[in-house]
Amino acid sequence: MPKTDELLDVTETVFPAAVRPPERRRRHLRRPPTAAVVSALGLAAAVLVLSGTPWLNDPAVAAWRTVCLAITVQALPFLLLGTALSGAINAFVPADLFTKVLPKHPALAVPVAGVAGAVLPGCECASVPVANSLIRRGVTPAAAFAFLLSAPAINPIVLTATAVAFPGSPAMVLARLLASLATAAVMGWLWLWLGREEWLRPVVRHTGHQPGHSRFTEFRLGFQHDFLHAGGFLVLGAMAAATFNVTVPRSVLDTFSGSPWLSVLFLAGLAVVLAVCSEADAFVAASLTGFSPTARLAFMVVGPMVDLKLIALQAGTFGRGFAVRFSTATTVVAVAASVLIGGALL
Repeated sequence: MPKTDELLDVTETVFPAAVRPPERRRRHLRRPPTAAVVSALGLAAAVLVLSGTPWLNDPAVAAWRTVCLAITVQALPFLLLGTALSGAINAFVPADLFTKVLPKHPALAVPVAGVAGAVLPGCECASVPVANSLIRRGVTPAAAFAFLLSAPAINPIVLTATAVAFPGSPAMVLARLLASLATAAVMGWLWLWLGREEWLRPVVRHTGHQPGHSRFTEFRLGFQHDFLHAGGFLVLGAMAAATFNVTVPRSVLDTFSGSPWLSVLFLAGLAVVLAVCSEADAFVAASLTGFSPTARLAFMVVGPMVDLKLIALQAGTFGRGFAVRFSTATTVVAVAASVLIGGALL
């Protein structure tokens, strides 16, 4: 009769998967997803911002809380719009629709996708989840990124706001349109040339219609995942922007306004940290009367494409490695496009 230890050896040999997977599952559960951690931190930060804790009544902290809340509330409707569109694309739009509409050659699909950004009436918070959905529906990442950059910068609402903020200056509206489209196209082509798949780490999510499932259930699950995932990063980005607004003195603006080159670089950097929604940034730029038109153009071109909340959203959606590389390159290209086109038209 076989010995007990021999039976154990046979059991481990024949059924190794029956013993080990539970341990692997337990190890996996002990590692919380980054998105869940960030969402929890964002929710905690939102509670802190809205709470009535006594020490939050200090004037500096109260100003920080006001700016943070203003940025979050300003961006939230467009984040809702973007996540709703993202969920609708995944649940209701046929998977091959976008690949049929866009040109087959990726180099030609990039400018077409950039021009198509005009149809999304939202800010940068809406463009990130929509671009993610486009990639998951088979659109080449280069075209999706061109759409991501152009949508918040050239849609009719933004261009109308720019015309209102700069009355009697149609050249500023045209310069913003051309510089934004040029930046989006160049970044798409750069991704085709230099981009690597390992830089792009889309989050695992419920996506696409599954046979036998309700499309409205698919929409609800996709919308719920995208909104909760991106909302935490939005709050963290708003906190960073509010910190800059409160801590940097106003006199710093006057230091850089005298130099043509420094003023362009300074307003480009200011657009990144202020994180003003693209529907409102033209009015902020118009108020910076001490700076040159080209510098103010750089503020309006860089802001909708690279700001703290957008970088946080990109990091949460595509990965930190992608966000760092893509935002850095986009800033350089946007500043160069603003200088070239602004110098020619303004």
